[in-house]
Amino acid sequence: MEQGAPSRPVEAMVQESESTLGGLFESLRPAQWVKNGFVFAALIFSRSLTDWHRNAVVAAAAGIFCLISSAMYLLNDVSDMAEDRKHPVKRSRPIASGRLRVRTALAMAALLALAALPGAWALDPWFFMVVVSYVAVNLLYSSFLKHVMLLDVFMVAAGFVLRVLGGGVVIHVEISAWLIACTTLLALFLALSKRRHELVLLKENAADHRAILANYTPYFLDQLIGIVTASTVMSYTLYTLSEDVKSKFPGKRLELTIPFVLFGIFRYLYLIHQSEEGGNPTRLVFTDGVLLSVVLMWAASVILIIYV
Repeated sequence: MEQGAPSRPVEAMVQESESTLGGLFESLRPAQWVKNGFVFAALIFSRSLTDWHRNAVVAAAAGIFCLISSAMYLLNDVSDMAEDRKHPVKRSRPIASGRLRVRTALAMAALLALAALPGAWALDPWFFMVVVSYVAVNLLYSSFLKHVMLLDVFMVAAGFVLRVLGGGVVIHVEISAWLIACTTLLALFLALSKRRHELVLLKENAADHRAILANYTPYFLDQLIGIVTASTVMSYTLYTLSEDVKSKFPGKRLELTIPFVLFGIFRYLYLIHQSEEGGNPTRLVFTDGVLLSVVLMWAASVILIIYV
């Protein structure tokens, strides 16, 4: 070897760097950022969608949630590394597969948090408190609450509720109790469906991947999903017919959007039971054309009814 020659070929170093960057980007889970769309719920239902200043503020809040949620995904993947290696799908994740070093993942999580938290404070101190609460919920979940039956799904649902709360406090609008109730029930529906998918996919090896799954059965989860499904539909229906809607949106027929909610939930249940889907709600929405169309039609109908 010539004196001064690099110990490793330049091409290998470049490939390793590209692999690290690719693994890091994948671990940020940009596809999951769509969940942060819940931040816009209060903006829409407070009739503020035409207020460009509030739009910009809520967009910034959603961006902060993208940063902090990615930081939490990195920490969660580090925490679940050993369990993910026993999962037929999750074992290909960058951290579990070894494509991304733990030290690199933790450093990026810290950088994202250091960017998100001051940004949240700059937007609004109350919004900062919501983001801190989101971090606390995720840290509690990753550390031990994911091993507590039923509390695990409630903690997942709490993340969605905090997004809705954050979108409301950052523009200083009152958040309807109906909006909180519907968000909670919908989030529980998605979380329970995800647990059911894991059980069906992993079968007798489910507890090896996630010990808490030993406390669940498909039948038990089906009972819970049935309760939450009925409660979600009923809550949304009562909301559209409530005095709250009549006072905020006089003359508006928001109940006309109920069929879209019903069809969307029925379609999701079909995919859970007939296609054994539900493990990744975000991917399911974007890969199933029927479900995506219903979600878009619901959103369009809500906006048209409220604003036109």
